[in-house]
Amino acid sequence: MLYFSRWKTLLIWGLVVLAVFMALPNAFSDEQLDSMPSWVPRNKVTLGLDLQGGSHIMLKLERQDIVKERLETVVGEIRQTLRDAGIRYTGLSGVGQQVQVRITDQEKLQAAVEALNPLIEPVSVGGLTGGTVTEATLEQPGDGLLRLSLTDAGIDYRVSSAVSQSMEVVRRRVDELGTTEPLIQRQGEDRIIVQVPGLTDPQRLKDLLNQTAKLTFHMVDTSMPANEALNNRPPPQSQILYSTDDPAVPYLVERNALISGENLVDAQAVFDQRSNEPVVSFRFDSRGSQRFAQATQQNVGRPFAIVLDDQVISAPVIREPIIGGSGQISGNFTLEGANDLAVLLRAGALPATLTVVEERTVGPGLGQDSINAGVTASIIGAIAVVIFMLVFYGTFGVLANIALAANIAMIVAGLSLIGSTLTLPGIAGIVLTMGMAVDSNVLIYERIREEVRGGRKLVEAIDIGFKKAFATIFDANLTTLIAAVVLFFLGSGPVRGFAVTLSIGIVTTLFTAYTLTFWLMAFWYRWKRPQGLPTSIRTGYFDNRNIPFMAVRKLSFGAAIAVSIAAVVGFATVGMNLGIDFKGGSIIEVKARQGAADLSDIRDRLSGLNLGEVQAQGFGDESSALIRLQAQDGGENAEQSALSKVRGELEADYDFRRVEVVGPAVSNDLTYSATLGVIAALVGILIYIWFRFEWQFALGAIIATLHDVIFTLGLFVLTGIEFNLTSIAAILTIIGYSLNDTVVVYDRMRENLRRYKKMPLDVMIDASINQTLSRTVLTAGSTILALGALYLFGGEVIASFTFAMLAGVLIGTFSSIYIAGPVLIAFNLRPEAFQAEAEKVPATTGA
Repeated sequence: MLYFSRWKTLLIWGLVVLAVFMALPNAFSDEQLDSMPSWVPRNKVTLGLDLQGGSHIMLKLERQDIVKERLETVVGEIRQTLRDAGIRYTGLSGVGQQVQVRITDQEKLQAAVEALNPLIEPVSVGGLTGGTVTEATLEQPGDGLLRLSLTDAGIDYRVSSAVSQSMEVVRRRVDELGTTEPLIQRQGEDRIIVQVPGLTDPQRLKDLLNQTAKLTFHMVDTSMPANEALNNRPPPQSQILYSTDDPAVPYLVERNALISGENLVDAQAVFDQRSNEPVVSFRFDSRGSQRFAQATQQNVGRPFAIVLDDQVISAPVIREPIIGGSGQISGNFTLEGANDLAVLLRAGALPATLTVVEERTVGPGLGQDSINAGVTASIIGAIAVVIFMLVFYGTFGVLANIALAANIAMIVAGLSLIGSTLTLPGIAGIVLTMGMAVDSNVLIYERIREEVRGGRKLVEAIDIGFKKAFATIFDANLTTLIAAVVLFFLGSGPVRGFAVTLSIGIVTTLFTAYTLTFWLMAFWYRWKRPQGLPTSIRTGYFDNRNIPFMAVRKLSFGAAIAVSIAAVVGFATVGMNLGIDFKGGSIIEVKARQGAADLSDIRDRLSGLNLGEVQAQGFGDESSALIRLQAQDGGENAEQSALSKVRGELEADYDFRRVEVVGPAVSNDLTYSATLGVIAALVGILIYIWFRFEWQFALGAIIATLHDVIFTLGLFVLTGIEFNLTSIAAILTIIGYSLNDTVVVYDRMRENLRRYKKMPLDVMIDASINQTLSRTVLTAGSTILALGALYLFGGEVIASFTFAMLAGVLIGTFSSIYIAGPVLIAFNLRPEAFQAEAEKVPATTGA
């Protein structure tokens, strides 16, 4: 009893010391760590973009580009195949995903089919599992017509390959910028996420990523002037392309490229020795050098066009054969423009267009402000919780605070070890964990007090109190963990960071509350040899209150139903103030370079840009403003165009501190995943409660939780607070917290059901709630202190998140008493099966 072997003591404190050692590097700069011995760990928590600044961009590969290119390729292959086979045809064309051709000589129809069969043969997809995919099917409708259809599976294979190729091209382009530790990863079937910490010029990054960078060299068609070709039809072998000049100059160029950028091996920004202007020097491989030399030898005196993504960069005249395999591209470049073009050419061309569908950019200044606000809020919250525990528990509060400090160190160590990214919501997760860690200690301490009041000696009370409390602590924390896991798998960005932090915090809380606190309690008892509880414990105020909660259950239940109906009606009629995560659009936070932000001037200047509804409001201090643009008609490209217009209008007078742009494709996906996340979390939690308790308990938990969700949604409707991704995180956390509360009360009810088999149900529920009242009040109080510090000092960015959490704590506490209890009475708890189980349990089980 209260005995810890030496090896167990060493193991417990070894883990704590190791956690502190692993977390310690976060207190030093990289330069300081480099000067330390090699055995000192180097792993640190990676700061998210919202804390250190940088850009998060989601790119979508345009599937239609792949289909179009594949269709043109198949048309060309059919043309070449039939010509090589000497088979005459007519009407060769491609539309959608189908190509059709009519064979004029019916006797050669079968020969044509056999010649085209290689186009429909399965293609090996490679990989570890092998396998093949059929890219096209061939049909014969009759009358000499052959129809070749591109399969969806074949297009999917091409898209997947193009995404993989695009990731490598994107990686090379971003690496050329010289940024530190960029993150480039695939998301879904056709999207790529690019995160570049510390980037101060997101527009330059988007310009680099938006260009396909297909470089080709074409001869200029001099058979007629370009303007004449514009007014009439250009020759079939030529096309009109425009230059990058302003105004653009048309050029008539031959369709067939002399050579393409695939043969480039190097490109560098240099200064022209004659004009001293920035140009791009390029060099071909051996094959490209040979083809370029041959083309220039045959066309001396003629102009040729250097074309990038269907735009003519320059069109110099070939004065003499270029046989060295190298040359220069000039086009009135700036030094940065020449360097960016060289980066594009070195990195290679993208197989298809990449469209920016989501952008989240945070300036380094705002990132530092967020760090300061988060650290300040965390310190204030921690101090408040520490004082709270000391006031109510005295000596036991000291033990709890030691365990809390170890808990925070273990969270930081865990984040450092797995290389997790700490975001502003992640800091909120740490602050919330502090409140939940206190809950575990309160459960244990109140159990010990209860055992002492029941007549047990202190040493026995400590031992039994820990054992009884652990099952409740485990159940309560596991429900929150389920919500956190769902958040991780279905969330994105900062929401995932919150889920990771909360998950690690739950695991460390179980360790520190049950193992470390138990050891500290045992050490204190062996040291002091007390005869009773410390007199510094001040929670006796809640003892023997015998508040008749169930006496007003009809009134409280009726009021809850009325509020819930009002919330549902408001949700259906008024609706919520949906953020850009769910309806698309842009949010731009700006700070005046001088003086205060002039909101009316911002509105007036932006209203003339034809961007639809524009809102501008104060944000934080008087020099800052938050601008909201509605979702633009025209898709993702229109969103980026709107952002460019705003930058052009305001950049001279304002610093752009934060930019969030969400296109319609992403907003639809986020809405779907958020809805699925809430449903999945509820189902997972309720299945667990059904498994651990009786069906009436599960039903009561369902109704109480739905009440909390509906109330929270109604709060968003009533206050008009923006509902965004972090709001989903708040709702899921409220679900976990509310169920945590409900499970604690239900656990005591189940215990009393076994002990008092003939007690009226409403009296038993009242007794259970009163017995856990001190824990309920103290846990809510400590959590409110932690969240209150975050709300007051954590900054505007997460103010709505913490406000929802604060309201959720209050309503969760209400529902665990006034909703979860009456439901058990309404559905007549104590079925025969449970009574049979209760008969087997000795009456001395609970206290």
